Amino acid sequence: MRMSEKLLEINDLEIVYKTDLETVRAVNGISLSINRGETIGIVGETGAGKTTAALSIMRLLPSVTGKITKGSIMFDGQDVLALKDGDMRAIRGERISMIFQDPMTSLNPVLTVGEQIEEALILHNNEKRNPYQIQERVEETLELVGIPSFRKNDYPHQFSGGMKQRVVIAIALACEPELLIADEPTTALDVTIQAQVLAMMRDLKDKLNTSMIMITHDLGIVAMTCDKVAVMYSGEIIEYGTIDDIFCSDKHHPYTVGLFGSIPNLEMETDRLSPISGLMPDPTELPSGCKFHPRCPSPMDTCAEIPPADALIKGEHRIKCHKYS
Repeated sequence: MRMSEKLLEINDLEIVYKTDLETVRAVNGISLSINRGETIGIVGETGAGKTTAALSIMRLLPSVTGKITKGSIMFDGQDVLALKDGDMRAIRGERISMIFQDPMTSLNPVLTVGEQIEEALILHNNEKRNPYQIQERVEETLELVGIPSFRKNDYPHQFSGGMKQRVVIAIALACEPELLIADEPTTALDVTIQAQVLAMMRDLKDKLNTSMIMITHDLGIVAMTCDKVAVMYSGEIIEYGTIDDIFCSDKHHPYTVGLFGSIPNLEMETDRLSPISGLMPDPTELPSGCKFHPRCPSPMDTCAEIPPADALIKGEHRIKCHKYS
């Protein structure tokens, strides 16, 4: 244990993208914490602000348009937003790593996969490994994700989609980070490969005691991999709790109910799913009051006027809805 049990703490974070024409309010006051060895799932539709929140932890927001207007991000007692660029580069890739959405574009096509893993190890060579030891670590990392070490000399185009994703995970895990951010790591994979990659990530997390943030729109993935869940909508966390709170409680935000209604079920009496009506609001013109009220199946008069506060249901289970507050 380096310091406290709490590894990452995000407080009241707000992020906007500014251009000459408009201001996009991508993240609107989220607060979140993660303990060592814990996995938190962040769930929501495309455009909810999940990836933007993750990029802010890595300090990888677009420098020209992306701006954090409020809040703090504390990693192991350090204020990430106050660090100098050089200090942040020392943390990024070594203590905090990220698996990006698309392995096809995450890998350099003109470098072997071994060279790409080696690059991270050379950049963060705190253990003073010599070239031979670095190659040993490259081979060890490939074996760790289920790729034979002799394939370190192959190029990305020689791997299947699932194998490329394993390579991306190997690069992220090469320096044994304390926090791993996985941004929809199985989106481009078929179901069987998806299950293999998720099982592998779960095993590696247990083996290395790595904390993990799993960003996804798939509640099935959350059920397989996470300890706690944050449901995001329109840049806000509208429900938060343990796996039992989200999957077993009878109290939920209407949006969470809608997400569950959109999941295929073999025991469904009808052939059709129950999609959430309407669309995610335009982040340049967010509605007043509760951001979900234009799509809510049972809105109240106050929903369009007053933003709801977090209501504590039980334990860590919180819901941002007037129905409970």
